[in-house]
Amino acid sequence: MGERHSGSGARTPPPPALSLCHGVLAALCAAAYCNGLPGELVHDDVWAIVNNPDLRASAPLRGIFSNDFWGKSMGDNSSHKSYRPLCILTFKLNILLGGMTPLYFHVVNVGLHCVVTSLLLHTCDKVVFQDRRIAFFAALLFAVHPVHTEALLFRQVTGIVGRADVLACVLFLLAFLSYLRSVNCSYVGKDFPPTRSPVYLLLSLFLGTCAMLVKETGITIFGVCLVYDLLILCSKRLLAHLSADRMKGLLKVSAPYLKRAVLVTLYVLLILFFRVWIMAGSMPNFSEQDNPASFSPHFLTRFLTYSYLLTFNAWLLLAPITLCYDWQVGSIPLVESLWDGRNMATAVFGLGMVLLMHNCLLSAPKQDHREVLVGLLFLVLPFVPASNLFFKVGFVVAERVLYMPSMGYCILVAHGLNRLCGVLSKWGASVVTVSTLLVLGLFFWKTLRQNEVWLSRESLFRSGVQTLPLNAKVHYNYANFLKDQGRHGEAVHHYQTALRLYPRHASALNNLGTLTKDVSEAEDHYRQALKLNPQHNRALFNLGNLLKSQKKLPEAEQLLRDSVRSGPQFADAYSSLAALLAEQELFEEADDMYTRGIENCPENSDLHNNYGVFLVDRGDGSGASGHYLQAIQLNPKHYVAMLNLGRLLRSTNRNKEAETWYKRALNVTRTVDVLSPLGALYYNTGRYEEALQIYKEAITIQPKNSELQLAVAQVLSMAGRGREAERLINQVASERADCLECHRLLSVIHSKRGDLKEALDAVRKAVQMKPKDPKVLAELYFSEGNLLRELNKLDVAFESYKQAVELSPNLSQAWMNMGGIRHMKGDYVAARSYYEKALELVPNSRILRENLSKLDRLEKRFQEDRTEQSPRDQGAR
Repeated sequence: MGERHSGSGARTPPPPALSLCHGVLAALCAAAYCNGLPGELVHDDVWAIVNNPDLRASAPLRGIFSNDFWGKSMGDNSSHKSYRPLCILTFKLNILLGGMTPLYFHVVNVGLHCVVTSLLLHTCDKVVFQDRRIAFFAALLFAVHPVHTEALLFRQVTGIVGRADVLACVLFLLAFLSYLRSVNCSYVGKDFPPTRSPVYLLLSLFLGTCAMLVKETGITIFGVCLVYDLLILCSKRLLAHLSADRMKGLLKVSAPYLKRAVLVTLYVLLILFFRVWIMAGSMPNFSEQDNPASFSPHFLTRFLTYSYLLTFNAWLLLAPITLCYDWQVGSIPLVESLWDGRNMATAVFGLGMVLLMHNCLLSAPKQDHREVLVGLLFLVLPFVPASNLFFKVGFVVAERVLYMPSMGYCILVAHGLNRLCGVLSKWGASVVTVSTLLVLGLFFWKTLRQNEVWLSRESLFRSGVQTLPLNAKVHYNYANFLKDQGRHGEAVHHYQTALRLYPRHASALNNLGTLTKDVSEAEDHYRQALKLNPQHNRALFNLGNLLKSQKKLPEAEQLLRDSVRSGPQFADAYSSLAALLAEQELFEEADDMYTRGIENCPENSDLHNNYGVFLVDRGDGSGASGHYLQAIQLNPKHYVAMLNLGRLLRSTNRNKEAETWYKRALNVTRTVDVLSPLGALYYNTGRYEEALQIYKEAITIQPKNSELQLAVAQVLSMAGRGREAERLINQVASERADCLECHRLLSVIHSKRGDLKEALDAVRKAVQMKPKDPKVLAELYFSEGNLLRELNKLDVAFESYKQAVELSPNLSQAWMNMGGIRHMKGDYVAARSYYEKALELVPNSRILRENLSKLDRLEKRFQEDRTEQSPRDQGAR
């Protein structure tokens, strides 16, 4: 490729050094995406990486090669059928080297984009353009094109899961360059160029396969290679035979190409067979929301809409003004009539493509032929899988699928501008050059702005609503974010907007039901969602739980079973159904349901935790402990499981271990729910100062929480700081007139100080509040009886104890005290009956046995005295 000359014979300036060009491109790529590096894991990054079971440290590698991009089995009916094991392997390596830190993922993606840009420059310089400056411009345009920033499901560069497109593009270009190295391009014989290096040809097949295993569109490289080989490398010999009308000899001279073509075709058929086999012979199931045109019953509507979508994608490459992460549900209405004005745009685009192909054919085998053909090949073939030509796709418009085609667009633009400058005057060429630099600057600025959109979930979803206000899906996604943030009023508004735009949005109806305070209205939303989609597992789950709360157990159970059947990987449904079965005392079925849930959702930490709670209730502490530990292993931040494990250890007096787990939970989150159990542990083990410190921290979080204030008062009382405790209790009592616990604690404090009358007044005030829990009221009567006994009011005390045991017959101490009072009164028969009742409850009580022995001795003396007919005093000792 020599230097170009102007018409006057003046020599053009020498091209820039290749190393300098690569350096400038790398710096420009880094500058264009530097503000996207601090971004969070957002949108589908969360599902493909954070929630992907194949990326857990304990997950075996074989799962990557048998599951789809999201970690579901390829044979599963709900699988997306996106088989990209090599891309998942790069995520796995990323996690091993840098953990889940988003920055490292973003740095790798930007680095890969730099590699693609450099490879595109190398490809254009070696096999497309004669002038390196034109190749450099094409790479510059590619480096800063805003369409690379975001996409429907995957962000191309600043996104993480968009690595599939970027990495596939690297392998696409390497496979293309390897194929060219395999052919003897300098061959000057009459035959088609022979294969120079079978090794490079096999390497090209290997790299193309890797590209397909990173992203499905990578397979199109084989078509690009074969067409380029025939129409560029073999074009002179092909045209010579066609023009000389020597068709009979064409088969013989084309034998070298035919051998390559047959080898590549057979290999492609083989890997396509493997691809169909790994998909279990089924295609992914998409909904009408994903691709409305595919569900239209009218051929004309499908044809016109698909044609317009081609035009729309071309417009996104030409003028990336309106960009959005999601183009579903109402973003682009169907083209249903020949009179739709958008058909004019389709006609213009079609005419442009025809003129390009016509120019390409007329210029063969000139240099223009090569530039236009490579541009068309890179533009068209990688886009074919997304065109709905061979099969339905799961999107309307997807900016992600334009990453590879944009290489062809950049080549065509560079070629067109070069031709335009060639026919204009020097002044006109200068205007074109300045305009081109301005466009590059605008693209760079737009890319920086788009990066900011992807920095967080909120900015992403808010931008979608602002960009495409008629898109029901973006309103639905934004509502989900607002719901997660607790901004329920705004969430309801956007759910309702989504339903106004797309009334058949079952998920929006379901989620709206979860935010509706009116129970009947919520039920109506769930039932509407199920009318639209009878297998909507979350609507089944929510309606089942709603009916469960209304004690409509048979229907609730059936709905929850349907939820499990419709979503076998929906762990919450198993937990809720198992809890319902346990509530009906169907413990074996509940246990079986938990077991089935764990088999189907082995990576769900909540399910293990809930099963642990169930096992504790069934008395299986050892089994519960194992499941709590499994929950923590699956999710090291599962503080609820840590708290449950701590409580279990406390129940067996393993306080040190319990304290360790409570502190681990505190390292995850310092909330009242976590602080309170640790404070209670310190209180019950006599570590009052530490308990005070914990409870006071909890009060700083919830300063109006009266339960915490009373806990502090209780600790102060036990620590001998009764006056402080009393002031705090009185403060709470002044704010809460119904504070029964206030009076109970005041009674304890007065009793410790010896102020028995004040203690008795306080406990009687608590009794007068008549708590609904009979056990609580029984404890209050018991305390009242103790105080009356201390005041030597034995008959009244006996009545209090009697009321206590009527409410709670298991109060052994009350039975014993009743026996003691009757013992002191000389009613030995009644005393014995009360003692024996207490002994049934606490058979190992030494005091009870001593009291019964005293009764035995007294009764024996009484009998002896009666026998001797000598009256003796019968009082109890």
